[in-house]
Amino acid sequence: MVVLNKIYTRTGDKGDTALGNGARVAKHSARVAAYGTSDELNSFIGVARLAATGETDAALARIQNDLFDLGADMCRPEPSKDGEAEYAPLRMIEEQTTRLEQEIDVMNAKLTPLRSFILPGGSALAAHLHVCRTVSRRAERKATELAEAEEVNEWAVKYLNRLSDWFFVAARIANDDGTSDVLWVPGANR
Repeated sequence: MVVLNKIYTRTGDKGDTALGNGARVAKHSARVAAYGTSDELNSFIGVARLAATGETDAALARIQNDLFDLGADMCRPEPSKDGEAEYAPLRMIEEQTTRLEQEIDVMNAKLTPLRSFILPGGSALAAHLHVCRTVSRRAERKATELAEAEEVNEWAVKYLNRLSDWFFVAARIANDDGTSDVLWVPGANR
């Protein structure tokens, strides 16, 4: 259980921060940028939830929780050594990605195939979900950048990859099952 009695510690005043294993790294390190971007995504999901209802809101709540799991995973470098912390490392698992795939399949079955790229927008919820989609892609880029230099749990990267797809399909659902999607018209303003 996490206990946060004191919010500021002054330990990062010189530009470094502690990872989950206690190691100190620069606040601009690739690892901090990777899990920090997933935290940023989580905040955007919180904004999207203001326009969400029912199953969409419940799914977004699950995703927010998963993103905290992902942050806990990424802030604890692999391989973890026994005795690094008082608790075992929390790692993303295959089932979290599989759940996203299943949800994508259910949502996508309601949609007619696209014949054009779509522009971000439509309903307020769809617009917010498109922001989440693009921030999710950035989080994935940060995670893959980190993975080039350090070990990263493959399921964390796979989850982020599926998550951006989830947001794309969910945005179409939020646009009246795709009927209110804003279609790209190539060269329309030439």
